Amino acid sequence: MPPRRLRSALSAVLITLSCLLTPFGALAAWAAYGLADTGRYVTAMAPLATDPAVREAVVDTVGDGLLRAVDRQLGVRPARGSVRPFVHDAVRSFTQTRAFGLAWDTGNRITHDAVLHALRAADERAVTVDLAPVTAQVKRQLTHDHVPLAARIPVEHTAVAVLPAGRLTTLRKGFHVLEVAGFWLPVASVAFAVGGIALAVRRRRAVAATALGTALGGALLVLALAVGRGLTLADLPADVSHPAAGAVYDALTGTLRTTGWLLLVLGLAVTLTAWLTRYPRPPRPARRRRASPAPAPAAAPAPTRARA
Repeated sequence: MPPRRLRSALSAVLITLSCLLTPFGALAAWAAYGLADTGRYVTAMAPLATDPAVREAVVDTVGDGLLRAVDRQLGVRPARGSVRPFVHDAVRSFTQTRAFGLAWDTGNRITHDAVLHALRAADERAVTVDLAPVTAQVKRQLTHDHVPLAARIPVEHTAVAVLPAGRLTTLRKGFHVLEVAGFWLPVASVAFAVGGIALAVRRRRAVAATALGTALGGALLVLALAVGRGLTLADLPADVSHPAAGAVYDALTGTLRTTGWLLLVLGLAVTLTAWLTRYPRPPRPARRRRASPAPAPAAAPAPTRARA
């Protein structure tokens, strides 16, 4: 195989590998450095404290938990019908305060730290979150509003399962793979792209092909996020708020979605630039100087007649 054909074949293989690794590298980097970072996670989840769907989901969860506690303590089921509107209104009012925003951030930070500890340690216990601080806040507000039976609401340390113990082993293995892939996949993608362009016989065409493949990878990433959102919401139980779950999904994947659109736009821009500049501009013709008029030929002298 001639050297030029060999270089072209190797360049095509490297560029193809780079384009295939681009969306997977972005996904792995997002999981390893976005979801696994507590600060970024809390920042991404913070705006959800003002989302109406999330607030209503909190109202239903915390309010129903308080009512079950009252039923257990009093042993009277009819009390729920008379107290339920007051409890839910009190919880709804609490979700509109600054204290709820602080409790929301603190709860997300504690939950994220607990999940990371479970994924990185050898502990096989389920990851749970305690709702007692939120219950205490709501109880104080109900008591301040003179709601009947509010003072008798028990503040129990209710453990809400976040990560079941049976899935920890599988999730831990996947998390370790993502930590490694989050660094090496993007590095490999860039290295393959640089190598493919360097080996190419026609480098402008190689740059255009790499950019176009990157744009396709970004479009695939955006499409995968949209499909994943639909599948995630479809698999949720009927008692889980789908609008709230959709808001959480959008908040967590916002950075990854932005990365996909950025890859798409930059790839198309580079491809268009390479296509528009594929032909060199023809050189401008040199201006001709005006030639000065040629001098008129000198008149030949008249012949002299010889004298006889």
